[in-house]
Amino acid sequence: MSKKVIWPDDARLAVSIVVNVEEGSESTLLDGDRGPEPVDELGVAPRKPIRAHANESNYEYGIREGWPRIQALLERYQVPATFCAAAVALERAPQIARFIAEGEHEVCSHGYRWQHQFAMSEDEERAFIRKAIVSITDTTGQRPRGWLSRYLHTDNTRKLLQEEGFDYHMDDYSADEPFWAPVQGSDRPMLVLPYAIDSNDMKFWTAPSLTPQAWLDYACRTLDTLLAEGAMQTRMMSLGLHLRIIGRPGRIGALEEFLRYASSKDGLWFATRAAIADAFSAQVSQNQIREPLRGWEKF
Repeated sequence: MSKKVIWPDDARLAVSIVVNVEEGSESTLLDGDRGPEPVDELGVAPRKPIRAHANESNYEYGIREGWPRIQALLERYQVPATFCAAAVALERAPQIARFIAEGEHEVCSHGYRWQHQFAMSEDEERAFIRKAIVSITDTTGQRPRGWLSRYLHTDNTRKLLQEEGFDYHMDDYSADEPFWAPVQGSDRPMLVLPYAIDSNDMKFWTAPSLTPQAWLDYACRTLDTLLAEGAMQTRMMSLGLHLRIIGRPGRIGALEEFLRYASSKDGLWFATRAAIADAFSAQVSQNQIREPLRGWEKF
């Protein structure tokens, strides 16, 4: 199997650290939503349309306590990160927006708010995408080049992202390398930079028995396997993080251990997703489209 792409400095593996910034944009009656945010560490969501004060404080913890710990590690190890941010979250956390703007980091749109878009009409989704672009560009000085939905998207999403000038889409878990994908309703493909759920720190919430050491071991094993495969194949690794999750005092050490371990490896390239997109698109023609396994599935 031959390599499609040569990463900078002939690196065997591109490592993408993705910092999700959602806190302050989650569902709440205070912002006119029908109910409180159902996703929390305990898995407890009131069925009545009331404020979930405890859950709100859990999200606030991510900004107040989790973010400074993550910021310190990014600075200590000089790792460029992609910040997948809901636009409203950055409006309410200008210190994070400034950090992105002043460093070698990238902002990727995670929606205008941390909301589901799969039930939106085409016009609603287009407006949702446009509002995110305007807000993120205003807070960071960067126009987002990539998009990550909250879990699900529509059949129109990639076509709308193309129309609005996005370079890549992250809502895919089917590969360990970028690829060009066909787009429903368009004669042009979309560059897909696959994300990863298995190594994501959200597992601390979905699998409460997971220990920081187990998460660290899994992340390091992932890196080792992909780094070895990268001698013969194009390989990238995604590590998804959340301020309110990995930023906890009992977990942040696992992130530091991973960054220390990864930094000690030869042949590894820490890169933003925008940099990965640029390197890939410069070397792989858009004619090299990877067809989906289901022929009708033209996202």
